[in-house]
Amino acid sequence: MTEDISSKSEAAEVELLSFRLGEEEYSVDIMSVREIRGWTRATPLPHAPTFVRGVINLRGTVLPVVDLSVRLGMEPVAGDARNVIIVVQVGGQTAGLLVDAVSDILALPRSEMQPPPDLNADISQRYISALTIVEGRMIRILDLTSVLPQEAIEAA
Repeated sequence: MTEDISSKSEAAEVELLSFRLGEEEYSVDIMSVREIRGWTRATPLPHAPTFVRGVINLRGTVLPVVDLSVRLGMEPVAGDARNVIIVVQVGGQTAGLLVDAVSDILALPRSEMQPPPDLNADISQRYISALTIVEGRMIRILDLTSVLPQEAIEAA
């Protein structure tokens, strides 16, 4: 009986990796994160989408790097030693997300997550699956399947 209760409480909680893009905080489900790497200059590819910075060599695998700021309609990440690449895997595809800095690992009850408001004017809202408030900070939870569409992965 104790096992049932603990497994139910685990399912009601989600772990997120939070990070910064400019002054804003975002997060992704930690189960999608494969590793966090320091900044590596990406090799640009011709005809890649504007938000694809290029590709890097990840232990013999060519990994596309997405500038998450550009993807969300913000100014590009500078791309220097302070920045990090979060390697994520979604639906069998692997990509790197270039962000300003990783902030924290959060464990939150699913009940504290709220759907984003329906704002058709804001293009970045389609990439947000939920919002939550942690210690007075608004954190946006990204929908990685929207952020990394199949075409972007294939282009890289």
